[in-house]
Amino acid sequence: MSNDETFAAAYREHYWAVSRYVARRLDGRTSEVEEVVADVFTVAWRRRADLPPSPLPWLYGVARNCLANAVRGYGRRRRLVDRLGNDETAHGRHVVDSPDAEAPGAWVHDALARLSPADQEVLRLTAWEELGVDEVAVALGCGRRAAAMRLHRARRRLRAEIDRTQPAGAAAAAPTEEHRHG
Repeated sequence: MSNDETFAAAYREHYWAVSRYVARRLDGRTSEVEEVVADVFTVAWRRRADLPPSPLPWLYGVARNCLANAVRGYGRRRRLVDRLGNDETAHGRHVVDSPDAEAPGAWVHDALARLSPADQEVLRLTAWEELGVDEVAVALGCGRRAAAMRLHRARRRLRAEIDRTQPAGAAAAAPTEEHRHG
């Protein structure tokens, strides 16, 4: 199979997985997601000779780099808009929480958000993208043992974060005797 055919097969097979990966990290901002995914496959096209036999973890690694570049660019644009005094409310638009802001299990996402970006990424690669340790290593650009250790430590820190906050949150969420009998 030629490099062009390998690229085409990877694109067909993994486009939606890469799109979902990017969308979850950009909270579904559609135009930005499309830009980053296009960047991912542009890099893959340029480096099609380097595509491994199982390209998805490699594509996730490329996506991580493209996301980092995009986020830096969005931050620069946001700062420029702020300096110009054109905030979103000046144009009659208001930012509101998503309808599922208080979704069941939001406390897990809150605990995850309190972890370092590196811990969040290794946990997301295993939970959201369903990668095994070998594939996580490819996506993160490290060895298998390092990936396994990062995952172990991230899970331990997430558990500590959940344990630290859950007892108070669970007590607040549980109906009291007074509320049950109203």
